[in-house]
Amino acid sequence: MRLFLHELVAQQRLFWRSREAAFFTFVLPLVFLVLIGSVYGSSEVDGIRGSTYLLAGLLGYSVISTAFAGLAITLVLRRESGVLKRVRGTPLPTATFLGAVIGSTLVVIALGTVAQVLVGRFVVDAGWPSRPAELAVALLVGAGCFAALGLAITGAIRSAEGSSALVNAIYLPLVFISGVFFSVDSLPGFLQAVAEVSPLTYLLRLVRECVVAGGEGLAGALEAIAVLAGWGLAGLVLAVRMFRWEPREA
Repeated sequence: MRLFLHELVAQQRLFWRSREAAFFTFVLPLVFLVLIGSVYGSSEVDGIRGSTYLLAGLLGYSVISTAFAGLAITLVLRRESGVLKRVRGTPLPTATFLGAVIGSTLVVIALGTVAQVLVGRFVVDAGWPSRPAELAVALLVGAGCFAALGLAITGAIRSAEGSSALVNAIYLPLVFISGVFFSVDSLPGFLQAVAEVSPLTYLLRLVRECVVAGGEGLAGALEAIAVLAGWGLAGLVLAVRMFRWEPREA
């Protein structure tokens, strides 16, 4: 445990030293919340106050951008630069290293969640989440799902230069199709069909059940939990088969 905590602190230092990573995964959702939340005002989306709908959406956005995109890009860059190979050759257990990397990701998501909830409450009048404890569990489930998928996708990325392009090409369309900023019902039929198989769609449903007043919480979103668990399990199986410690460009 002591070794894990030491590595976790080291991973946190590495994250916050990267200004680009800190901006895109921590600051950008806050910027979106203030700008778009101000536009929504008191209007409603799917019968929910616009700012509250947006807050729930951006909480889900933070999970996929941090646990999937950020994690995948970071690991590919470290793999291709030889960092992962060197880590594997040290006394540090690989499970401890990966656990610390994922744990650092969870810390960033937790801090971002607190910041977004506070900005949502005091800046754009989104109110407090109706079920904060269940919201924490929902975000943890989502983070686990997307972390597994992030580990899996690294096996399909062959170069450090292509990591951002491929990852962004996957997750950014899902952000818009899955209903982060607006209702899925406003999309064309073929995009609604894509949204129905997107794990982000189900994470957003789960989060909104915990954020919106009158939501049923986790008990009312068992289907969403099951779908996220299925995606997470699939990602884990692929990660075990495809994750590499050696550079692929060599």
